[in-house]
Amino acid sequence: MTAHETMTQGNAMNNYGLESPRAQELIAAAKAMAPALRQRADQCRTQGKVPDATIKEFHEAGFFKILQPEKWGGYAMDPQVFYCVGLEIAQHCMSSAWVLGVVAVHNWQLAVFDDQAAQDVWGDDPSVLISSSYAPVGKVKVVDGGYELSGQWGFSSGSEHCDWAFLGAVVPTPEAPFDMANYRTFLVPRSDYEIVDNWDVVGLQGTGSHDIRVDTVFVPEHRTHKSMDGFLCDNPGNKVNTAPLYRMPFMQVFVRAVCNASLGALEGSLQAFIEVAKTRRVGPNKMSDDPFARKLAAEVRTEIEDMKRTMLYNFEAMMACTRAGQPIPVEDRVRYRYDSAIVADRCLALSSKMLKASGSSGIRHGSELLWRHLDILASQAHVANHSIPFANNMGGIMFGEENQDFAI
Repeated sequence: MTAHETMTQGNAMNNYGLESPRAQELIAAAKAMAPALRQRADQCRTQGKVPDATIKEFHEAGFFKILQPEKWGGYAMDPQVFYCVGLEIAQHCMSSAWVLGVVAVHNWQLAVFDDQAAQDVWGDDPSVLISSSYAPVGKVKVVDGGYELSGQWGFSSGSEHCDWAFLGAVVPTPEAPFDMANYRTFLVPRSDYEIVDNWDVVGLQGTGSHDIRVDTVFVPEHRTHKSMDGFLCDNPGNKVNTAPLYRMPFMQVFVRAVCNASLGALEGSLQAFIEVAKTRRVGPNKMSDDPFARKLAAEVRTEIEDMKRTMLYNFEAMMACTRAGQPIPVEDRVRYRYDSAIVADRCLALSSKMLKASGSSGIRHGSELLWRHLDILASQAHVANHSIPFANNMGGIMFGEENQDFAI
């Protein structure tokens, strides 16, 4: 049975889990933050950090609880709710939405670690946050009871707001010194790493994605998570966190955190484009009367809604499988992974069209269309948004080959 058939049989296509009172309250809270987010957008960019006031408001609104297990005071809600909240935030500040996405999704990942890891992080304070850098650049030595870890990782978004970090590395074996099948995520406390202040970029400045440096620290076994467990959807944390949410494939949940913000930002760009069109003149006529501008606005709106529907449908199809206790077919997971990766490409192309159509004023410092465009451009630097490998894997399967990617 395909994920589509499971979803249809379960009549799960009704509202994507967005109609519950709590979901509506969370989305309404995100909408209500619009004025504050816009007011702080310049501060976010110039300081290279999401303002503390914004993080505080995210906490108060319950956004960090959406994917967190109930045993730690979380809501354990479906991913659809989490990402619809993120879409609202990204319309007004993409950096804030990016940090919310990649930091809050770690509350989901910690739930699939051995439960002792959650005790270590949340035992005294369940509001503690975790940053990450998953690149497999760490050096690992196997020792009694765990591992020695060292290295320097880049792009740890929101790290200044966090007290722990997820770091990626491959555990070597005599037969395979570097085999991605042995990749793990290592959980490290703030006392064991240094934040290297080196975030100097043209877009997403407010994410504060600094480097993380570790100088040979001990990481106990229970503070590691095998990527293969995530692929198989059978994790140590499933012994205590039994909700269907925690049977989702890790990468399917995580990757939306690094493309969803682009989609929300594009929606904000469309609103900015509409405002430009109302006042800009093209020759003797208002831009809003120009057939090209009207067609472009319609195209962007349609593309945005299509990407939203695809995201919601894919998540609901996967959740329908996990609720039914059925595996999500690999061919579906490959397609969902490509659907996610291509979002950044589509958003950048549409943003480019609007920036060009806005004329010479669009390239001036202070242009809303320009700074949004640069944020979307910067999002393509994340490996999860490199669509070509995922297209190749999907095409290979369509041509009868086996899946070559276990990060799906």
